[in-house]
Amino acid sequence: MAPDRSIRLRREAWGFAIGSLCFAVGAVPFYAQAVGPVTTNVTFFVGAIFFTLAALIQLALSGRLPPRGGTDRADGWDWWAAAVQFAGTLFFNLSTSEALITAVNSQTRVASGWRPDVFGSICFLVASAFAVIATTDRDGPWAPRKQTWWSTWLNMLGSVFFGSSAVGAFVIPSTGDLASLFWANAGTFLGALCFLAAALLSRSAMPARPAPQPHL
Repeated sequence: MAPDRSIRLRREAWGFAIGSLCFAVGAVPFYAQAVGPVTTNVTFFVGAIFFTLAALIQLALSGRLPPRGGTDRADGWDWWAAAVQFAGTLFFNLSTSEALITAVNSQTRVASGWRPDVFGSICFLVASAFAVIATTDRDGPWAPRKQTWWSTWLNMLGSVFFGSSAVGAFVIPSTGDLASLFWANAGTFLGALCFLAAALLSRSAMPARPAPQPHL
């Protein structure tokens, strides 16, 4: 593996890990009660930025252009997974930005809350499905001894949890209440933990960087 690519892969993994940690912490009710709505939404806002930076690195590593006819099938699905996931992170940037603006000044309310936007959640689910196809092409449908297999399915599970969070965060028009406050928080928390585990697992699977050579 080329040194530059190895470094970018590590940055990608740490970006997803830090972003996931921010979302997990922000979804804990005790944290929100302790620091208040503004700091809580700053936590999600920062987490979404790390998600986007990591997704951008992943997309760059997958190739700048869409795959063509001669591209390996698994590599093609990887590119589409990275592209759709990057789009999803942009939706989360929008969602967390709107929520932060609302938390700072309720008179400028522009959204219903910090929770993952439904479009971002859909993008994550689609991207995870593409990644599963790519992994299945390479390793088969059942390869529990491979860390990439575990990372792919942990990301899929995390996307499902994020989707449940988006559903739980739906505001019922007649009452103004959330469809499920429990799942709005639990879905984000559990999904973030899955993404965190997947990022750390992929980080541990990378070869160690060579020790710097002394200059003579």
